[in-house]
Order: sequence, then C-alpha cells, then structure tokens
Amino acid sequence: MNTTTTVRIDGVKKTINALKNIDPELQKQFKADATRIAQPAVSAAQNMYTQVPLSGMSRDWKQKKDNRKIRGFDVGRAKKGVQMKFDTRRNAIGVILVIQKDQAAAIFETAGRANANTLSNNLSPVQPGRTRFIGPAVYRARKGIEREMQLMINDVTKTVQRGF
Repeated sequence: MNTTTTVRIDGVKKTINALKNIDPELQKQFKADATRIAQPAVSAAQNMYTQVPLSGMSRDWKQKKDNRKIRGFDVGRAKKGVQMKFDTRRNAIGVILVIQKDQAAAIFETAGRANANTLSNNLSPVQPGRTRFIGPAVYRARKGIEREMQLMINDVTKTVQRGF
C-alpha cells in the first residue's frame, strides 16, 4: 500500500514575522536553527553538482535579448550557489526554500521546465515545473528533516503565542 504525505504548517510566516516584533534575536535564532536542520537537504543538493553538464556550458555566453554576459557553468560556484532562503512575503508560496543563486547553474536547473528548447533537449530530461538536481535531492533528504523542523516550528509558535 502506497501512501503520500505532505507537511503543511499554517502560520509559519506569521510566526517568523511575529518573532521579529517580540525579540529580533529570537528570529535570528529561529533562522539559524532552521538552517542547521535543513543542512542535510542543502548538502544533498550541493553534492549533485559533480561535473559541467555540457562541455560548452563552461564558457561565458551572452544572452541574446539584452546582450548581457553570463558567466559559464563552474562546479564550485554551482555548489556554493545552493543556499537556504526565508521568504515571508504575503504572497510567497514557500517560506523555507532551497535555492540556486549561481546564474549558470540556475539556467541548467530550469531549462525546459515550461517549454522545450535546444538547451533542454541537449540536457537531461526534466519534468514540467521541476528542477534537475535541487528538487530531487531535497525530496530525498526531506524525510530526515521534516520531523525536527515541525517540532521546532511548533515550539516557536508556542513562544510567540505566549508573547502576546
């Protein structure tokens, strides 16, 4: 029997923003703890980058529409580019995100998600709306971090409720 689960904790954005009002140090500590807990997912995503996907991607190139220079793909920069981000804006979908900051690696990750193109046809196939390395790595690592993250968020939520 197959089962699927989705972890959804409502009010995380409000909790993180309320921490700043109660005590900015509490918010900093929350973010530090969340970063520590999610480190296995970030490390798993970083470890996926082992080589340049296509030989020509290591060279710099220019974007056609605005003639902007894009640095070539570099494995070291791609690994460093995998980071955690907190997004507590009102219209944000996710609150705690694993993102790719390196432009060439981000192009590799997302090429062909919406529409097939020459670059995506030459790279490994990607499912619509998915990324090549970060998504699968995070999904594999998430089982180890979900429980601990949920417990931490519940504790912080109780702290915020006591603060008001």
